[in-house]
Amino acid sequence: MPEYYSSIGEAVGTAMQHNIRLAHRSAAPGSDKPLQVRRLPSASTDPYSVRGMISRLHEDASPDEVAGIIEEVNGALVGALPELTEVVASAADWTRARLDFDDPHHHPTFETWTRLAAAYGMLQDVREQLEVAEDGLAACPAERTGPRHHQMVNVLRSRELLDDVLGAEAARVPSARNVDSDRQRAARASSPRAGTSPSTGSPPATAAPPPAPRSAGRPR
Repeated sequence: MPEYYSSIGEAVGTAMQHNIRLAHRSAAPGSDKPLQVRRLPSASTDPYSVRGMISRLHEDASPDEVAGIIEEVNGALVGALPELTEVVASAADWTRARLDFDDPHHHPTFETWTRLAAAYGMLQDVREQLEVAEDGLAACPAERTGPRHHQMVNVLRSRELLDDVLGAEAARVPSARNVDSDRQRAARASSPRAGTSPSTGSPPATAAPPPAPRSAGRPR
């Protein structure tokens, strides 16, 4: 699943599709694995994740902070971009092991490898561009310029983080056990026997008999 979405509708729709795929996968014949739930930590609690770095990279961040974030993204050991580059390279190598040139007119696997190799080369290009951009970011002025200058260049970020849409607390995915507990509490609260705990197994209390009607001749 992507880490951020352009609207709350897209986020909810993607989550539903993800859950459906998980349900189908776990319901396969002979599968006894439980559903796997992906927990997305709040950007504020994981500042070195990609989502956390995006939330830190706001317009009032200092030049050194922004340059540091780009350095974290592009770091050779644990940077997100080098890791993504290796993912694409691994996919290309996986495709390479399945190439077949016996048919001189039909090479769909080679076409797929070509696209992955091109993506790998583009990512290498991006890494080089970011290495040069780090020094430029650190040299940028700390204060924002007048808005009339901003209108000369288009805004590039077009999607919001889940934290931006739902808030940091709402973006956290609760565990399945907590969800079940919430459902049980809600069911007990709406039940006519809300005072009886289902976990005790004790029978519901018997209501007291209504009072006997007054005799017609009894004085008031």
